[in-house]
Amino acid sequence: MHPTGPVAERFAAHIAAVEAASLSPLAVRSYETAGRPLPDDENCSLRTPFQRDRDRIVHCKAFRRLKQKTQVFIAPEGDHFRTRLTHTLEVSGIARGVARALRLNEDLAEAVALGHDLGHAPFGHTGEEALDRLLRREYGRRFRHNEHSLRVVDVLEHEGRGLNLTMEVRDGILRHTGAEAPATFEGGIVRLVDRFAYVNHDIDDALRAGILHEHDLPAAPVSLLGSTASERIDVLVHDLVETSDVAGEVRQSPPMAEALLTLRSFMFEHVYLGPIARRETARAADMVEALLGHFIAHADDIPGDPDPVTRATDWVAGMTDRYCMRAYSELLAPR
Repeated sequence: MHPTGPVAERFAAHIAAVEAASLSPLAVRSYETAGRPLPDDENCSLRTPFQRDRDRIVHCKAFRRLKQKTQVFIAPEGDHFRTRLTHTLEVSGIARGVARALRLNEDLAEAVALGHDLGHAPFGHTGEEALDRLLRREYGRRFRHNEHSLRVVDVLEHEGRGLNLTMEVRDGILRHTGAEAPATFEGGIVRLVDRFAYVNHDIDDALRAGILHEHDLPAAPVSLLGSTASERIDVLVHDLVETSDVAGEVRQSPPMAEALLTLRSFMFEHVYLGPIARRETARAADMVEALLGHFIAHADDIPGDPDPVTRATDWVAGMTDRYCMRAYSELLAPR
Protein backbone atom coordinates (compact mmCIF):
# COMPACT_ATOMS: atom_id res chain seq x y z
CA MET A 1 0.00 0.00 0.00
CA HIS A 2 1.24 3.47 -0.89
CA PRO A 3 0.74 6.24 1.68
CA THR A 4 -1.77 8.80 0.58
CA GLY A 5 -2.87 12.33 1.40
CA PRO A 6 -4.65 15.32 -0.14
CA VAL A 7 -1.96 15.96 -2.77
CA ALA A 8 -1.82 12.31 -3.82
CA GLU A 9 -5.61 12.05 -3.95
CA ARG A 10 -5.96 14.92 -6.42
CA PHE A 11 -2.72 14.34 -8.36
CA ALA A 12 -4.12 12.34 -11.30
CA ALA A 13 -7.08 14.67 -11.79
CA HIS A 14 -4.78 17.69 -11.66
CA ILE A 15 -2.35 16.25 -14.24
CA ALA A 16 -5.22 15.24 -16.52
CA ALA A 17 -6.68 18.75 -16.34
CA VAL A 18 -3.31 20.39 -17.02
CA GLU A 19 -2.69 18.12 -20.01
CA ALA A 20 -6.17 18.70 -21.41
CA ALA A 21 -5.56 22.44 -21.28
CA SER A 22 -1.95 22.57 -22.44
CA LEU A 23 -0.96 19.59 -24.58
CA SER A 24 -1.28 19.39 -28.34
CA PRO A 25 -4.02 17.13 -29.74
CA LEU A 26 -1.12 15.06 -31.14
CA ALA A 27 0.29 14.30 -27.68
CA VAL A 28 -0.27 11.09 -25.75
CA ARG A 29 -2.15 11.84 -22.51
CA SER A 30 -0.53 10.33 -19.44
CA TYR A 31 -3.68 8.59 -18.23
CA GLU A 32 -4.78 7.43 -21.68
CA THR A 33 -1.93 4.95 -22.17
CA ALA A 34 -2.62 1.72 -24.05
CA GLY A 35 -1.58 -0.12 -20.90
CA ARG A 36 1.17 -2.59 -20.05
CA PRO A 37 1.86 -6.15 -21.21
CA LEU A 38 1.14 -7.54 -17.74
CA PRO A 39 -1.15 -6.56 -14.86
CA ASP A 40 0.61 -4.04 -12.63
CA ASP A 41 0.07 -3.80 -8.91
CA GLU A 42 2.22 -0.68 -8.46
CA ASN A 43 -0.04 2.34 -8.35
CA CYS A 44 1.99 5.26 -7.06
CA SER A 45 -0.47 8.11 -6.85
CA LEU A 46 2.25 10.79 -7.12
CA ARG A 47 3.56 9.68 -10.54
CA THR A 48 1.97 9.27 -13.94
CA PRO A 49 2.42 5.94 -15.79
CA PHE A 50 5.21 7.43 -17.93
CA GLN A 51 6.97 8.86 -14.89
CA ARG A 52 6.87 5.41 -13.33
CA ASP A 53 8.40 4.00 -16.53
CA ARG A 54 11.17 6.56 -16.39
CA ASP A 55 11.96 5.63 -12.80
CA ARG A 56 11.91 1.90 -13.52
CA ILE A 57 14.44 2.43 -16.32
CA VAL A 58 16.75 4.69 -14.32
CA HIS A 59 16.82 2.28 -11.37
CA CYS A 60 17.49 -0.87 -13.43
CA LYS A 61 20.86 -2.61 -13.72
CA ALA A 62 21.08 -2.27 -17.50
CA PHE A 63 20.87 1.52 -17.18
CA ARG A 64 23.73 1.59 -14.68
CA ARG A 65 25.89 -0.54 -16.98
CA LEU A 66 25.65 2.12 -19.70
CA LYS A 67 28.34 4.14 -17.92
CA GLN A 68 30.87 1.44 -18.86
CA LYS A 69 29.74 0.96 -22.46
CA THR A 70 31.39 2.58 -25.45
CA GLN A 71 29.78 5.37 -27.39
CA VAL A 72 32.51 5.64 -30.05
CA PHE A 73 35.95 5.28 -28.51
CA ILE A 74 36.86 1.99 -26.85
CA ALA A 75 38.25 2.36 -23.31
CA PRO A 76 39.33 6.00 -23.81
CA GLU A 77 41.98 7.32 -21.46
CA GLY A 78 40.53 10.84 -21.20
CA ASP A 79 37.83 11.67 -18.67
CA HIS A 80 35.67 13.73 -21.02
CA PHE A 81 34.84 11.25 -23.76
CA ARG A 82 31.21 10.26 -23.95
CA THR A 83 29.85 6.90 -22.88
CA ARG A 84 26.57 5.26 -23.74
CA LEU A 85 25.19 6.68 -20.48
CA THR A 86 26.15 10.30 -21.17
CA HIS A 87 24.78 9.93 -24.70
CA THR A 88 21.50 8.65 -23.27
CA LEU A 89 21.24 11.60 -20.89
CA GLU A 90 22.01 14.04 -23.71
CA VAL A 91 19.28 12.52 -25.89
CA SER A 92 16.86 12.66 -22.98
CA GLY A 93 17.47 16.36 -22.39
CA ILE A 94 17.09 17.27 -26.06
CA ALA A 95 13.96 15.13 -26.43
CA ARG A 96 12.30 16.79 -23.44
CA GLY A 97 13.04 20.22 -24.88
CA VAL A 98 11.57 19.37 -28.27
CA ALA A 99 8.50 17.75 -26.70
CA ARG A 100 7.95 20.81 -24.53
CA ALA A 101 8.17 23.16 -27.51
CA LEU A 102 5.69 21.08 -29.50
CA ARG A 103 3.37 20.65 -26.49
CA LEU A 104 3.82 16.88 -26.50
CA ASN A 105 4.21 14.59 -23.50
CA GLU A 106 7.65 15.30 -22.02
CA ASP A 107 7.55 12.34 -19.64
CA LEU A 108 6.88 9.89 -22.45
CA ALA A 109 9.69 11.34 -24.58
CA GLU A 110 12.07 11.19 -21.62
CA ALA A 111 11.22 7.57 -20.77
CA VAL A 112 11.76 6.44 -24.38
CA ALA A 113 15.07 8.31 -24.55
CA LEU A 114 16.34 6.83 -21.30
CA GLY A 115 15.52 3.29 -22.44
CA HIS A 116 16.44 3.43 -26.10
CA ASP A 117 20.01 2.06 -25.82
CA LEU A 118 19.67 -0.39 -22.91
CA GLY A 119 20.27 -3.30 -25.28
CA HIS A 120 23.54 -2.10 -26.76
CA ALA A 121 26.31 -4.69 -26.72
CA PRO A 122 29.80 -3.94 -25.39
CA PHE A 123 31.88 -1.76 -27.72
CA GLY A 124 28.85 -0.08 -29.25
CA HIS A 125 27.99 -0.84 -32.86
CA THR A 126 31.17 -2.90 -33.21
CA GLY A 127 29.89 -5.36 -30.61
CA GLU A 128 26.42 -5.34 -32.14
CA GLU A 129 27.82 -6.21 -35.56
CA ALA A 130 30.04 -8.96 -34.11
CA LEU A 131 27.08 -10.62 -32.36
CA ASP A 132 24.93 -10.29 -35.46
CA ARG A 133 27.64 -11.69 -37.71
CA LEU A 134 28.15 -14.89 -35.68
CA LEU A 135 24.44 -15.45 -35.04
CA ARG A 136 23.59 -14.96 -38.70
CA ARG A 137 26.43 -17.18 -39.93
CA GLU A 138 26.00 -20.06 -37.50
CA TYR A 139 22.34 -20.00 -36.46
CA GLY A 140 20.39 -17.96 -39.00
CA ARG A 141 19.48 -15.41 -36.33
CA ARG A 142 20.01 -11.66 -36.05
CA PHE A 143 21.03 -9.26 -33.30
CA ARG A 144 19.71 -5.71 -33.34
CA HIS A 145 20.29 -3.45 -30.35
CA ASN A 146 16.83 -1.88 -30.53
CA GLU A 147 15.19 -5.31 -30.42
CA HIS A 148 17.49 -6.34 -27.58
CA SER A 149 16.65 -3.13 -25.71
CA LEU A 150 13.02 -4.24 -25.75
CA ARG A 151 14.05 -7.71 -24.58
CA VAL A 152 15.97 -6.13 -21.69
CA VAL A 153 12.94 -4.23 -20.41
CA ASP A 154 10.44 -7.00 -21.17
CA VAL A 155 12.33 -10.09 -20.02
CA LEU A 156 15.82 -9.68 -18.64
CA GLU A 157 15.53 -7.04 -15.94
CA HIS A 158 14.36 -7.80 -12.40
CA GLU A 159 15.61 -11.40 -12.51
CA GLY A 160 13.50 -12.27 -15.51
CA ARG A 161 10.34 -10.40 -14.55
CA GLY A 162 11.05 -7.40 -16.75
CA LEU A 163 10.05 -3.79 -16.10
CA ASN A 164 6.50 -4.07 -17.49
CA LEU A 165 6.66 -0.68 -19.23
CA THR A 166 3.75 0.99 -21.00
CA MET A 167 3.08 0.09 -24.62
CA GLU A 168 4.02 3.59 -25.78
CA VAL A 169 7.46 3.48 -24.16
CA ARG A 170 8.08 -0.05 -25.43
CA ASP A 171 7.15 1.02 -28.96
CA GLY A 172 9.48 4.04 -28.82
CA ILE A 173 12.38 1.91 -27.60
CA LEU A 174 11.87 -0.71 -30.32
CA ARG A 175 11.41 1.76 -33.16
CA HIS A 176 14.01 4.40 -32.30
CA THR A 177 15.93 2.94 -35.23
CA GLY A 178 15.05 0.63 -38.10
CA ALA A 179 12.50 0.65 -40.89
CA GLU A 180 9.33 1.19 -38.85
CA ALA A 181 8.53 4.63 -37.46
CA PRO A 182 7.35 4.95 -33.84
CA ALA A 183 3.61 4.98 -33.23
CA THR A 184 3.75 8.19 -31.15
CA PHE A 185 5.05 11.65 -31.90
CA GLU A 186 7.11 11.48 -28.71
CA GLY A 187 8.83 8.34 -29.98
CA GLY A 188 9.43 10.06 -33.31
CA ILE A 189 11.21 12.89 -31.52
CA VAL A 190 13.61 10.46 -29.83
CA ARG A 191 14.30 8.71 -33.14
CA LEU A 192 15.53 11.99 -34.67
CA VAL A 193 17.26 13.67 -31.74
CA ASP A 194 19.22 10.47 -31.07
CA ARG A 195 20.85 11.11 -34.45
CA PHE A 196 21.29 14.83 -33.71
CA ALA A 197 23.14 13.93 -30.52
CA TYR A 198 25.40 11.11 -31.61
CA VAL A 199 26.56 12.66 -34.89
CA ASN A 200 27.50 15.97 -33.34
CA HIS A 201 28.84 14.69 -30.05
CA ASP A 202 30.88 12.04 -31.85
CA ILE A 203 32.42 14.82 -33.96
CA ASP A 204 33.23 16.61 -30.72
CA ASP A 205 34.91 13.50 -29.29
CA ALA A 206 36.80 12.82 -32.53
CA LEU A 207 38.16 16.37 -32.46
CA ARG A 208 39.18 15.90 -28.83
CA ALA A 209 40.96 12.66 -29.72
CA GLY A 210 42.84 14.27 -32.59
CA ILE A 211 41.28 11.93 -35.16
CA LEU A 212 39.62 14.90 -36.85
CA HIS A 213 40.51 18.55 -37.18
CA GLU A 214 38.07 21.41 -37.71
CA HIS A 215 39.16 21.88 -41.34
CA ASP A 216 38.37 18.21 -42.09
CA LEU A 217 34.62 18.64 -41.63
CA PRO A 218 32.55 19.07 -44.82
CA ALA A 219 32.11 22.78 -45.46
CA ALA A 220 28.48 22.90 -46.63
CA PRO A 221 26.77 21.39 -43.54
CA VAL A 222 29.09 23.26 -41.18
CA SER A 223 28.23 26.51 -42.95
CA LEU A 224 24.52 25.78 -42.61
CA LEU A 225 24.45 24.30 -39.10
CA GLY A 226 27.35 25.91 -37.25
CA SER A 227 30.95 25.27 -36.29
CA THR A 228 30.38 23.63 -32.87
CA ALA A 229 28.32 20.67 -31.70
CA SER A 230 26.08 22.85 -29.54
CA GLU A 231 25.44 25.29 -32.40
CA ARG A 232 24.56 22.50 -34.81
CA ILE A 233 22.23 20.76 -32.37
CA ASP A 234 20.51 24.08 -31.59
CA VAL A 235 19.90 24.77 -35.29
CA LEU A 236 18.64 21.23 -35.88
CA VAL A 237 16.29 21.40 -32.90
CA HIS A 238 14.81 24.73 -33.96
CA ASP A 239 14.29 23.41 -37.48
CA LEU A 240 12.68 20.22 -36.16
CA VAL A 241 10.27 22.14 -33.95
CA GLU A 242 9.23 24.70 -36.57
CA THR A 243 8.96 22.18 -39.43
CA SER A 244 7.03 19.65 -37.34
CA ASP A 245 4.61 22.31 -36.09
CA VAL A 246 3.67 23.26 -39.64
CA ALA A 247 3.64 19.70 -41.00
CA GLY A 248 1.66 18.16 -38.15
CA GLU A 249 4.21 15.34 -37.93
CA VAL A 250 7.77 14.91 -36.69
CA ARG A 251 9.86 16.12 -39.59
CA GLN A 252 13.01 18.04 -40.56
CA SER A 253 13.21 20.48 -43.43
CA PRO A 254 14.96 18.97 -46.49
CA PRO A 255 18.10 21.19 -46.25
CA MET A 256 18.63 20.34 -42.58
CA ALA A 257 17.98 16.64 -43.14
CA GLU A 258 20.49 16.63 -45.99
CA ALA A 259 23.11 18.49 -43.91
CA LEU A 260 22.76 15.99 -41.06
CA LEU A 261 22.97 13.05 -43.46
CA THR A 262 26.15 14.51 -44.98
CA LEU A 263 27.77 14.81 -41.54
CA ARG A 264 26.67 11.28 -40.62
CA SER A 265 28.11 9.86 -43.85
CA PHE A 266 31.34 11.76 -43.24
CA MET A 267 31.61 10.26 -39.73
CA PHE A 268 31.10 6.73 -41.03
CA GLU A 269 33.82 7.17 -43.63
CA HIS A 270 36.39 8.97 -41.50
CA VAL A 271 35.70 7.93 -37.89
CA TYR A 272 33.35 4.97 -37.38
CA LEU A 273 34.91 2.96 -40.23
CA GLY A 274 38.17 4.89 -40.56
CA PRO A 275 41.66 3.34 -40.29
CA ILE A 276 42.12 4.08 -36.57
CA ALA A 277 38.70 2.70 -35.73
CA ARG A 278 39.29 -0.41 -37.84
CA ARG A 279 42.39 -1.29 -35.82
CA GLU A 280 40.56 -0.95 -32.51
CA THR A 281 37.24 -2.37 -33.56
CA ALA A 282 38.77 -5.47 -35.14
CA ARG A 283 40.20 -6.49 -31.77
CA ALA A 284 36.97 -5.65 -29.96
CA ALA A 285 34.87 -7.58 -32.48
CA ASP A 286 37.14 -10.61 -32.14
CA MET A 287 36.67 -10.56 -28.37
CA VAL A 288 32.87 -10.32 -28.57
CA GLU A 289 32.57 -13.04 -31.19
CA ALA A 290 34.93 -15.35 -29.33
CA LEU A 291 33.07 -14.88 -26.05
CA LEU A 292 29.71 -15.56 -27.67
CA GLY A 293 31.04 -18.77 -29.18
CA HIS A 294 32.53 -19.77 -25.84
CA PHE A 295 29.33 -19.20 -23.86
CA ILE A 296 27.16 -20.96 -26.42
CA ALA A 297 29.43 -23.98 -25.97
CA HIS A 298 29.40 -23.56 -22.17
CA ALA A 299 25.84 -22.33 -21.64
CA ASP A 300 25.52 -24.40 -18.47
CA ASP A 301 28.03 -22.05 -16.83
CA ILE A 302 25.65 -19.07 -16.99
CA PRO A 303 22.03 -18.46 -15.98
CA GLY A 304 19.21 -17.46 -18.26
CA ASP A 305 17.02 -18.60 -21.12
CA PRO A 306 16.52 -22.36 -21.72
CA ASP A 307 17.89 -21.96 -25.26
CA PRO A 308 21.72 -21.92 -25.05
CA VAL A 309 22.18 -19.51 -27.98
CA THR A 310 19.70 -17.02 -26.54
CA ARG A 311 21.21 -17.42 -23.07
CA ALA A 312 24.74 -16.76 -24.33
CA THR A 313 23.60 -13.81 -26.45
CA ASP A 314 21.85 -12.20 -23.49
CA TRP A 315 24.95 -12.74 -21.35
CA VAL A 316 27.48 -11.27 -23.77
CA ALA A 317 25.23 -8.41 -24.92
CA GLY A 318 24.77 -7.34 -21.31
CA MET A 319 28.50 -7.05 -20.67
CA THR A 320 30.20 -3.70 -20.19
CA ASP A 321 33.35 -3.03 -22.19
CA ARG A 322 35.45 -3.51 -19.07
CA TYR A 323 33.81 -6.80 -18.09
CA CYS A 324 34.05 -8.08 -21.67
CA MET A 325 37.81 -7.45 -21.76
CA ARG A 326 38.26 -9.08 -18.36
CA ALA A 327 36.18 -12.13 -19.31
CA TYR A 328 38.12 -12.56 -22.53
CA SER A 329 41.42 -12.26 -20.70
CA GLU A 330 40.42 -14.81 -18.07
CA LEU A 331 38.73 -17.33 -20.38
CA LEU A 332 40.22 -17.09 -23.83
CA ALA A 333 43.34 -14.95 -24.08
CA PRO A 334 46.51 -16.88 -24.99
CA ARG A 335 48.74 -17.43 -21.97
